[in-house]
This record gives sequence, C-alpha cells and structure tokens, in this order.
Amino acid sequence: MAGVLRAERVWVETFTGLRVAQFARLLKVVRERGGNGTLRGRPWSLPLAERVLMVAVYYRTNLTMRQLGPLFGFSSSTVCRVIQKLGPLLALEPVARPADAGDRLWIVDGTLVPVHDRQVGASSRNYRFSANVQVIIDADTRLVIAAARPVPGTTADAHAWRASGLAQHCQGVTVLGDGAYLNCQMVVPHRKRPRRPLLPGEEADNAAHRKVRARVEHVIGRMKNYKILRDCRQRGKGLHHAVQAVAHMHNLALAS
Repeated sequence: MAGVLRAERVWVETFTGLRVAQFARLLKVVRERGGNGTLRGRPWSLPLAERVLMVAVYYRTNLTMRQLGPLFGFSSSTVCRVIQKLGPLLALEPVARPADAGDRLWIVDGTLVPVHDRQVGASSRNYRFSANVQVIIDADTRLVIAAARPVPGTTADAHAWRASGLAQHCQGVTVLGDGAYLNCQMVVPHRKRPRRPLLPGEEADNAAHRKVRARVEHVIGRMKNYKILRDCRQRGKGLHHAVQAVAHMHNLALAS
C-alpha cells in the first residue's frame, strides 16, 4: 500500500508541479463545482481524481491527446472530452477584494502566448500567431489576482488592458505597470522628454519601479512552466480556460 501511495505522489508531483496536498485542494474545488456532473447517463469509468490529474498533466506537459491516451489507458477522443469538460472547472477562483485594498500594490503585465487558432491570435513581433493575455498579481504575495481573456497578439498592452475590463476590479488599489500603460491610471515610469534627460530623482524612481515590476515577469515565467502557455493548440475558449487553470495551480503551489 505504501508503494502505491508513493507512486501516486511521484506521479502527481512530477507531472503537475503540485504536491499531493495541493492537488487535493484542486480536486476539492473541481468536485464542488460539479466535476462529477449530474450522475445521469453513462458514468465515467475513470475516477474524478484521475480525470483532474489528466487535465493538470495536459496543461503542465502540453502532450498531445494521442500521447496522453495510452498513459491513462483511454482513447484520444475520451481525453479530449475530459479536457473539454473539466478544463473550465480548474479556473482561477474569484479573488475577494481585500479589506486593506487601499494599502495593497498590484502589478499588471501582458504576455504573448503562441496559439494555433487564428480567430484568437494574430501575427505578432515575437511569434507567427499569438494572443496577448493580461495578468494581475499581488506584489507582496505574488499570487495571481486575475487574468483577462486573450486578445490578438498585435494588440498593444494599453488597448488590451482597456478591453479586458480588469480596471473595474482594481478600483481603489494602486496598480503598477510599465511604460506601455501610459494614461491607464497606473503608476508608470517617467518618460524621457525630447532632448532632455531624466532628472536624478526620476532615474531613481524608475530604478525602484523596475525592481518591483520584475515580480510580475517572474510570476509569468513560472506560469509558463506549464507548457500549454508556450504553444496552445486549443481552439475557441481553450486558451482562456488554460490560462485560468494555470493561474489557479500557480496560486496553489505558492500559497502552501
């Protein structure tokens, strides 16, 4: 029995990036959101825990469904149905507005995710086709607060931010952004004026700004350890579900 539990622990930790206790919390969330369905019709032969594990492994490794099938002993079509059913249920939990919102510091940045769906992505400077995803984190805890729906990769960060609707979520909170978020009601670096260098105080402000804002880049880098965000083959809402699930798993891994 101990050998079986050890094997399960190695499988979970190696292929999902979560410890067993963290994976159990993710499983609890999916179950509470109706992951077992209405229990009508033909039941799943695979337990819910293994189905959630399958989706987490898919997001972490970005293996094709044809490759995942033999690992779990199912056809690729069954793997596809499991991912389509449970993927949205792994989404980031809604973040309650903190009581000390006025004292918090959030950081926002956009990242490009290569995609295959041309209705979601567009040809951008970094990739042939990509989508722009806006991410907000808490500067102190480095937890993901929210992630916006993807927009075409050619969309500037300021336009993507205004279209995301996340600004309403940030009312009363100090938000830090880079120079791309000018006129977005954020704290941004000082800009050089034509033929006039920055003042010494402004240089120091920018240096401090870069040091703090680097945290969001570190978080996005950790999120991209889930390889689904390096080359997303999902169509339609698949990328949005993947980003939300990855953000949720990142928070679980960080919070405990």
